[in-house]
Amino acid sequence: MRYAQLVMGPAGSGKSTYCSNLVRHAEDARKIIRVVNLDPAAEYFDYEPMVDIRELIHVDDAMEDEDMKFGPNGGLVFCMEYLLENSDWLKEQLGEDVDDDYILFDCPGQIELYTHMRTIRQLVEYLQNWNFNVCAVFLVDAQFMVDGGKFISGTMAALSVMVNLELPHVNLLTKMDLLSKSARSVLDNYLDPDPTALLGDLESNSSKWSENHKRLSEAIGRIIEDFSLVRFIPIDLRDEESISNVLLTIDNILQYGEDADVKTREFEYPDEDDLEGRSEDFEFPGGVVDD
Repeated sequence: MRYAQLVMGPAGSGKSTYCSNLVRHAEDARKIIRVVNLDPAAEYFDYEPMVDIRELIHVDDAMEDEDMKFGPNGGLVFCMEYLLENSDWLKEQLGEDVDDDYILFDCPGQIELYTHMRTIRQLVEYLQNWNFNVCAVFLVDAQFMVDGGKFISGTMAALSVMVNLELPHVNLLTKMDLLSKSARSVLDNYLDPDPTALLGDLESNSSKWSENHKRLSEAIGRIIEDFSLVRFIPIDLRDEESISNVLLTIDNILQYGEDADVKTREFEYPDEDDLEGRSEDFEFPGGVVDD
């Protein structure tokens, strides 16, 4: 069995930074985690990818084509569809099926790829057919989750991804180190999550829209609380313990390492003849042997 994290999230949520930090963390623990870059528009990332989609197709290829004339967003979607049409290339690049192989798939920041299009879901089906156990990891920038309206919006986006992909799912709040103490305090109230705190924040907004949609916001808040559909885990990439806790959670979901053989040592009892000349008693499983 091979294991994979599908690292997703909006542009700027820290997907590539998350991948590079997990690679370094694994190296310190004498483990190997590798990364596949699936962003055809990536310009820089702080890791050496084992597979890079840009070797197959770059977003500029789609945008500069005189017949297609795609923009940035259309170009990204086209590149992902082109990758799926050439899935044999990806399978060949991933190499042979190696037990306990652990790979991060660094996906593009095109939110519609995860919320309602079938592109990423089709990729997941390929990976599962290639003997991958896959966990979805959805990243959201914590700086955009510090008021009630934005928190509900981020929660609904995460829920859309969960429903669309139908995978074991972990939601992470990144860039926690950039929050002020007051912003962190507000976010802590939401992480419970407490619909009362969410609605209280929404009610403090005196805009006409908030007044007209108060009942809708209240219903969404209660759904989040009553059904426990979405939970966020804060991660601070400066803190090794924070990384370890998140990785442990994901590994448990993936059942990583559970198929590993248990190493045991067999104990051989000495022969009775070997005990001749010894004055002490030696206890065998069936009784005591006296010299």
